[in-house]
Amino acid sequence: MNAKVFGALLLRDITVARREFTSFVVRFMMQPLLLVTIFGFVLPRIGMIPHGYTAALLPGVVALSITLSVVMTVALPLVSELGFTNEIEDRLLAPVPTSLVALEKIVSGTLQAIVAAAFVLPLSLLIMGPVPGLTFANGGLLLLVVILGGAAFSALGLWLGSLVPPAQIGVMFSVILAPMVMFGCAYYPWRGLDRIPVMKYAVLINPVIL
Repeated sequence: MNAKVFGALLLRDITVARREFTSFVVRFMMQPLLLVTIFGFVLPRIGMIPHGYTAALLPGVVALSITLSVVMTVALPLVSELGFTNEIEDRLLAPVPTSLVALEKIVSGTLQAIVAAAFVLPLSLLIMGPVPGLTFANGGLLLLVVILGGAAFSALGLWLGSLVPPAQIGVMFSVILAPMVMFGCAYYPWRGLDRIPVMKYAVLINPVIL
C-alpha cells in the first residue's frame, strides 16, 4: 500500500511539474542562462575575460541551476503548507508515514535536477560554443553526480522548508541561498583559491561545491 501511495504522490508531482514547465524554466533557469550569455559569450568575445574561462564556468552553471531549481521547488511548497496548517498537505491527503512523504519529495526533486541539467547543459554549450576538454566519455559519472546532487539539494530544500516560517522567506534567499551561490565556486574553480587557503577550506561546508 505504501508503495502505491508513493507512486501516486510521485506521479502527481510529475504531472504538476509538466504542466508548469514553462514557469519552471522562467523562474529557475533564466539566471544560469543569463550568466552563460554574459560571462560565457559576451565578455570573452569582447576581450574582457579569457576564452578559457568557459571551461571553469560551465560546471558552476550546471550546479547553480540544480541548486536553485531543486531547493526552491521543494522548499517553497513546504513553507506554505507548514506555515498555516503545521502539517504536510500530502500527509493529510494520503495518511502514510511522514518519512515516506519526505522521501517522495526528495525523489521528485532529484528528477527535476536531472531535467534542469539536461536543459541547461546543451543550451550553455549552444551559447558558449565548444568548451575545451569537455567530452561525454564520462556521461555515466556526470549523471551520477547530478542524481546525488539533486538528492542532496532536495533534502536541503526539505530541511529549509520545514525550518523557515512564511514571514521570513526572504531570509532564505538573502542569508542562505545567496552565500551558497557566491561562495559555491560557481563563478570560479575551487583550485583557484589556492592563494587564499583559509577561504579554500572554509567554503567546503558549502554543498554547492561538493
